[in-house]
Amino acid sequence: MRPEILVPAKKCSLGCPVLDQYLAGGVPCGSITELSGESGSGKTQIALQLLLSAQLPLSLGGLASSSLYLHSEPPYPFRRFEQLSKAFYLSYPQLFDSVQCVRNNVLVQELDSADHLFDVVFKLDSALAKESRKTMPIKVLVIDSIAALFRSEFDNNPFDLKRRANLFFKISSTLKFVAKKYGVAVLVTNQVVDVMRSGDLNGLRIGNYDSLYSSGRRVCPALGISWANCVNSRLFLSMNEEVVGNVAGEGDDNTLCRRTKREMHVVFAPHLPSSSCEYVIYREGVFGVRGQIEISVFGTSLNSDASKNPTFLLCDKEYSCGNV
Repeated sequence: MRPEILVPAKKCSLGCPVLDQYLAGGVPCGSITELSGESGSGKTQIALQLLLSAQLPLSLGGLASSSLYLHSEPPYPFRRFEQLSKAFYLSYPQLFDSVQCVRNNVLVQELDSADHLFDVVFKLDSALAKESRKTMPIKVLVIDSIAALFRSEFDNNPFDLKRRANLFFKISSTLKFVAKKYGVAVLVTNQVVDVMRSGDLNGLRIGNYDSLYSSGRRVCPALGISWANCVNSRLFLSMNEEVVGNVAGEGDDNTLCRRTKREMHVVFAPHLPSSSCEYVIYREGVFGVRGQIEISVFGTSLNSDASKNPTFLLCDKEYSCGNV
C-alpha cells in the first residue's frame, strides 16, 4: 500500500473575510460540510453567498468556477438571489461584465424526492467530467436542504429507517468520491429538531450537542446519527434574543430593546477547533461581526480578534465585515 500524501485542501470563500478567517479560509473542497439551523437562521443565504463566491479568482478566495444549487424546499429564493448577486457584482465590477453574467454561473436544479437526489448524485461523476474541460467548471455543490427530502418520505419504523440509512450512505459516499476526484466543495443544509430531555439523544456523542441552543430551546440537527456519520464537518447556526438596553416610556414604564444575536458554531470538523462566531444579515449579504471569535480548547475559552488578521481581508466594503 502506497502512503497517501496529505496536502491542505483548497477552500472556497463565504464572501466575508471574518467568516473566512473563522473557518480557516472557507468551505473546504473534497469533503462534505453540513450547515444546520432553524428556519430564519440564514442557512440558504449563506449557501447562496457561497455559490456566488465560487466565481472569484483563487487570489480572492474563490475557485474561479461555476456552481450547482440543488434545492428541495420551494419556492426557489429568486428574490434573495437577485439581491445577493447584485451586491456581489457591485463589489467586483472589474471581474464581471454584468450582473447577468454572475447569475449565469450558478446552475439550478430542483429536487422532488430523495430518489431524485440519488439519481442526480449518481450522474455527477460523468457530468463533472464534462464540466472539467470548460473554462468555468463546477467546483461548488449545494444541497438545500437534505432534511426536507427525507423527513417527509420515510416513516419512523425499522424498515424505513434502515432504507433511509442505506440511502444516506449511498448518497454521501458518492458525494465524497466526486468531491475528492474533482476538488468540489460540497455544502449541505439541514434542519434542527427539539431535544425534550437528555435521554432523547440516546447516547449520541458526535460533537458537542450539549451546547446547541437556539431561540431558547435545546436542539440538534435532524436525521439522526446515521446522517451525522455521513458528513465530514458540521456547522450549527443559532438565534437567541438578547436585551441591549431600554427606552424610557411614559411615566415609570420602560421598554426593553432586544435584538436577535446570530452565531455560527463548529460542532465538529477535522481541521477546526470547537468555536463560535457572531454574524449579521444585511441586504447585501451575511457577514461576520468584527471583534471576538470564541474558541474552546479542552474546555478553556480563548479569544481571537477577527479584525487583526489581514490574510482573509478580501473586500474593501465597510459593510462586508459586519461592523456593528
